[in-house]
Amino acid sequence: MFDYRIYEQIERYLAGSMPAEEKAAFEALLLSDLRLADQVQEHRQVLQAMQHYGQRQSLRQKLNTIHSDMEAQSQHVTATGELQAWKVFFRKHAQTMAVAASVSLLSVFGTLWSVQQLKAPVQQQTARYVELRREVEKIKKEQRALINGITGADSPVPTPRSARFSGTGFVISPDGYVVTSSHVIQGADSILIENKAGLRYKVTEVYRNTDYDLSILKVEDNAFAGFSKLPYTFRTSESDLGERVYTLGFPREDIVFGEGSLSSASGFEGDTTSYQISIPLNPGNSGGPLLDDKGNVIGVINGKQAGQEGAAFAVKSSYLLQMVREMQEKNVATMVSMPQQNTLNGTARTQQLKKLQDYIFVVKVYN
Repeated sequence: MFDYRIYEQIERYLAGSMPAEEKAAFEALLLSDLRLADQVQEHRQVLQAMQHYGQRQSLRQKLNTIHSDMEAQSQHVTATGELQAWKVFFRKHAQTMAVAASVSLLSVFGTLWSVQQLKAPVQQQTARYVELRREVEKIKKEQRALINGITGADSPVPTPRSARFSGTGFVISPDGYVVTSSHVIQGADSILIENKAGLRYKVTEVYRNTDYDLSILKVEDNAFAGFSKLPYTFRTSESDLGERVYTLGFPREDIVFGEGSLSSASGFEGDTTSYQISIPLNPGNSGGPLLDDKGNVIGVINGKQAGQEGAAFAVKSSYLLQMVREMQEKNVATMVSMPQQNTLNGTARTQQLKKLQDYIFVVKVYN
């Protein structure tokens, strides 16, 4: 029969709660009583097993609690886990991602730069070509008196309000025909021409070709008897590259001479109706004549390239002659006597200029 007192002693012994004297007497008994010693050993094993089981149960409980908490907070844990996963992924692939981002940024900026480069020529085309017309801010002489002096006091002439801009024109026929650039007289209500000698005439536009930027004007004055014989002729053949050329015009109130060479057989953006010339020109030169060394008119000045000094353009004289023919075909009553003899050929440049000045006019536009 199991003695509970012995069991109690074994538990106190194994727990280390026996007083020293009782413990010494109990250990002496274990030495003499083998059956008691076996019971103590068995009880120790049982207690150890129970202790291990309790530890496992406690661990399991803790794991269950953690699992329950994880399920209860699954959404939050998922979001947090994704964030942590991205952090881990980013740390792992940071260098690769940085390279990829750099390539992407370079691609984006490269594309933007390419678009700007493609757009730039379109923007530059309008900016690079400059029409050489001169703005007139103040008229030195009273306008009505000027008009009356040209046409006579009895002729009813509308009073111009203000001068807007001016350019250059030159005579193409003794019959009173003058050519200038179309952009010079654009939007004009009335047009006056005046040369270095002080001759002034009211003129009207009688023919225009916007493709060539040329307009033909005609003197409208009952007292006008015609110009004297023109000293130059109009060249119909192509001029040679490098040929010496010069011009006269009105970039200011006084007439100005410019000299250079023919630098290209085509004009702005490869325009085959024009020449490019290496003469520094300014606003007001538009509509002036371009002549070769022999005194032949080879073109009509109409513009320059901005930002490139000495790159100017002139419409070829052959297209002016074509305009004259078209004008006469459309109006058979129009008689234009083109000059047939060149008296400038073989003379010094200074002598050429003296003869030319009477046929070069400043064009003043009023509106």
